[in-house]
Amino acid sequence: MIQPVALITGAARRIGETIARQLWQQGYRVIIHCHHSTEDAALLADELNGLKPASARVLQADLNDSQQVSDLADQALACWGQIDLLVNNASSFYPTPLEQSTDQQWNDLINSNVKAAYFLSAKLADTLKQQHGSIINLVDIHAQRALPGYPIYSIAKAGMQMMTLSLAKEMAPEVRVNGVAPGPILWPEEDAAISPEEQNAILEKTLLKRAGTAEDIAGTVLFLAAQNFITGQIIAVDGGKSLYSH
Repeated sequence: MIQPVALITGAARRIGETIARQLWQQGYRVIIHCHHSTEDAALLADELNGLKPASARVLQADLNDSQQVSDLADQALACWGQIDLLVNNASSFYPTPLEQSTDQQWNDLINSNVKAAYFLSAKLADTLKQQHGSIINLVDIHAQRALPGYPIYSIAKAGMQMMTLSLAKEMAPEVRVNGVAPGPILWPEEDAAISPEEQNAILEKTLLKRAGTAEDIAGTVLFLAAQNFITGQIIAVDGGKSLYSH
């Protein structure tokens, strides 16, 4: 039996790494995309290939560069001659207060969160249709409820949500397109890092009063990848945060 192939963007660390690991454990050959985290990506691929030879590859690309996005699609297809699953996980996340917003921030957040995912999907549409494959997009609960101080990110994720619904129509009946909308899972890093007090305030507005895990997201990706009669759906994995009303 020929093993299916998954391309996961932003798969060197955090949620993307967990998704790649779990898909690999389920028998997928995985293509680990990275931008800056090349060392982490190489370590992950070496580990997986050490356990199962020729089961993981690394491809580096800047998703802000349209040519590199196109090349990524070509290189991914060249790895094993097919793509069965595209997981658009890569994302930039940082605050953009309205009065200080810049063109560079707009381009970075829109490109990494929605434009690159759209054109990867378009470029890989033929192989996905041939394989009767699937696209799974990492959206965000803030696609529907804007995050204060993060207007460009919220706009970008709203675009990713509508892209999911649009591509489900455009690529039917051969390809299923769905999304996963995480709530509080892994706390943001670097410029977007928040204090423990802010973290606790977020969890207090979550019905389950706790953060989720990367495994919760990966498990939902696996579920959607395995289901043959679900398309055009976005599943919130947020501990009930999107239902919290006060």
